[in-house]
Amino acid sequence: MYTNLTIFCAILVCCSASRVLELSDKFSEIYKEGGFWLVKFYAPWCGHCKRLEPVWAQVAQALYKTNIRVGRVDCTRFPTLATEFSVNGFPTIKFIKPGEDFTFHGDRTKDDIVNFAIRMAGPPVQDVTRSESLTNLKQMNQLFFMYVGEQEGLLWEAYYDVASKLQPHGFFYSASKEIAKQHVDIDELPAVFVYKESLHYFYPIESGPVVDLNESEEAQHLNSSMYKWINEERFETFPKITRENKLQQISQEMLEFRDMVEGLIRKKRDKYHKYFQFGWVGNPELANSIAMQVLPLPHLLVLNSTTNHHHIPEDDPSQLTSDAIDIFLERIYNQSVPAYGGNSLAVRLYRTYFEARTSLADMWRGNPVLTTVLFGLPLGFLSLILYSICCSDILDADEDEEEELLHEKKE
Repeated sequence: MYTNLTIFCAILVCCSASRVLELSDKFSEIYKEGGFWLVKFYAPWCGHCKRLEPVWAQVAQALYKTNIRVGRVDCTRFPTLATEFSVNGFPTIKFIKPGEDFTFHGDRTKDDIVNFAIRMAGPPVQDVTRSESLTNLKQMNQLFFMYVGEQEGLLWEAYYDVASKLQPHGFFYSASKEIAKQHVDIDELPAVFVYKESLHYFYPIESGPVVDLNESEEAQHLNSSMYKWINEERFETFPKITRENKLQQISQEMLEFRDMVEGLIRKKRDKYHKYFQFGWVGNPELANSIAMQVLPLPHLLVLNSTTNHHHIPEDDPSQLTSDAIDIFLERIYNQSVPAYGGNSLAVRLYRTYFEARTSLADMWRGNPVLTTVLFGLPLGFLSLILYSICCSDILDADEDEEEELLHEKKE
């Protein structure tokens, strides 16, 4: 105990206003010794990082009595840590344990971050041993997956394997048939279902095992089918998608447009659920980044996450009806609408330029003085160097001309 205390005192400083630990470059050795860490990688000039600061203090307070330590790294002071953990943007939140680290991609709220940390600190599949625990899970209005039955066989192995891969993105539980049947009607065991929006959706067993395959091929097919189904169901029907922990003010027109789209996708869930994942944003920055332009609001955008192509309706989105959106989605599925973006070299170069320009604008809004210093000083030195190089030739030429004139006069 004394040795550990000495090490921590040497490399960690606890912020006076919170329970967040300030980490130095020695952290790269400490985390390998064991334990769970939730770390925020940030830059002082980043406006998003500043807005996350009070939330991060609340996260540290909420996790104070757990076995998860909460810290932060100033990447401008310790860039080697940012490189070691492949940090490409700010802020980046990672759950770190010996030999592994997982990046948080959810909404930057206290509850979402805390749930992520607690989920990653536990096993991939958590056992529910009391009916009251399952009741509490449902009352939390939390989306989760549940395996019911004996923890053996191909279905259990496929479920556990997928849970291990998708643990950073969802909650996975297991319960006995006696506990589960108090909450949901189950015809056959074992079974897997997802609970979301107060409804149960079961994994279709008929799409899993195939009798013509041997055991190894059947296991591989079941794993693929289970992964595909869980990946489709791990989102709500119409989730909020944000980069920020706050939404800007949403106008009544935008709310009406959002409600119209939500009504359509709930009405036609069976038609589109396998092919589209729907969501909405209250801040246009994410959509602008995808489209690489400033979009008017409200707007409708469809992204192919595999190819990075996106689709935008030809009509004014504010004038779209449910029927027009339905036709637009059908045309996307039939590949009969124009696709923009992609992964070509020209698009990647322009996307890099757009992201850099956007980041620079964010830096300026966050701290204009620091931005001016960071970019103004190097540009000033570069200008002086170029000026001295160019002017040195002119000055040398002037000196040569003066020498020639003096020589002529002497003659």
